[in-house]
Amino acid sequence: MTLRTLWLVFAQAATIALAALFVVVTLRPEWLPARPAGPAQVVVQQAPPAAPSADPGGAAVSYNRAVQRAVPGVVNVFTSREVQVPSHPFADDPIFRRFFGDPGEGATRRARSLGSGVVVSPSGYVLTNNHVVEGMDEIEVATPDGRTLKARIVGTDPETDLAVLKVDAEGLPAVAFGDIERVRVGDVVLAIGNPFGVGQTVTMGIVSALGRSGLGLTTYENLIQTDAAINRGNSGGALVDVSGALIGVNTAILSPTGGSLGIGFAVPVSTARSVMEQIVATGSVTRGFLGIEARELTPELAQSLGLPGGAGVEVAGLIRGGPAAQAGVRVSDVLVAIDGRPIPDQRTMLDIAAALRPGSKATLGLRRNGRAIGLQIVVGTRPKPPRG
Repeated sequence: MTLRTLWLVFAQAATIALAALFVVVTLRPEWLPARPAGPAQVVVQQAPPAAPSADPGGAAVSYNRAVQRAVPGVVNVFTSREVQVPSHPFADDPIFRRFFGDPGEGATRRARSLGSGVVVSPSGYVLTNNHVVEGMDEIEVATPDGRTLKARIVGTDPETDLAVLKVDAEGLPAVAFGDIERVRVGDVVLAIGNPFGVGQTVTMGIVSALGRSGLGLTTYENLIQTDAAINRGNSGGALVDVSGALIGVNTAILSPTGGSLGIGFAVPVSTARSVMEQIVATGSVTRGFLGIEARELTPELAQSLGLPGGAGVEVAGLIRGGPAAQAGVRVSDVLVAIDGRPIPDQRTMLDIAAALRPGSKATLGLRRNGRAIGLQIVVGTRPKPPRG
């Protein structure tokens, strides 16, 4: 067979094959193998839609019962005061005043603010934050049932940022107090208040931490941290557990923007109750006072004294004529106990000293020059903090 004959046979075979392919593609495309229609895709297993959590009886979990118990006892607090408006935008500028003199007093206007509060007694006592009412000359409380009541300040405690108000009303629904000892990290909590003045609002989160301190918010910090949304206007509102019992009074957030970023703080109900009872009874809060300025032990000092870390605080300073100075305490002493109770840090020292009754006697356990000594002290009364 010549080369020309081979070429003719190949050309005829190719022509027949192309014709057959054309017929199949046109009339029977399903006979051809499937081809991918686009870029390759990763096939993932899609989980079914999550069903709401259910209790053993099969009903969806809801916090409505807790809300219904707590919400009637959470009020909105509206405050206002007279403020002086400068008569000129540069009235406070010393250079302006030097050349143009005193422009005189300007007009006055009412500055308004808002917050929240917790009814703690049917007879009209309301817990809120000190910073909500501080410096205000007019306070009103709006209840969830639509009443607006004038309120007066019974007393305040800036060192825990708490205040007690009184309204002239009887039979108000009060929020039941919970047990802080039963609160655990991870527990579900609800924050109730009036954020940004939009009205009564409930948010949900968990207890993120307990015993938060060293934040610089108040003198006595033993705060509950939560990620339940707390915003401006929530201050003084209730932090409740899933039964609707009060476990804290919302007081602050940590946020560079001023909005909730999931780091909020509440004063524990145990602290709030103690402060409230003292204010209702006497109009103020009285705390014990030692007159000691303390600082944490450095590892080197603790080692030189043969003390484990966190086993005392160093006396860094003494109030002249104060209880500790009169009892013979010296700078550089290490305070390790008060009435036998260990002092691991400054916060514990402050808390224990504050709980002592002014005028009573207490025994300080100290380390001085490597040896243990005990001194008896007459507890003083903690001075009131200066007004900011």
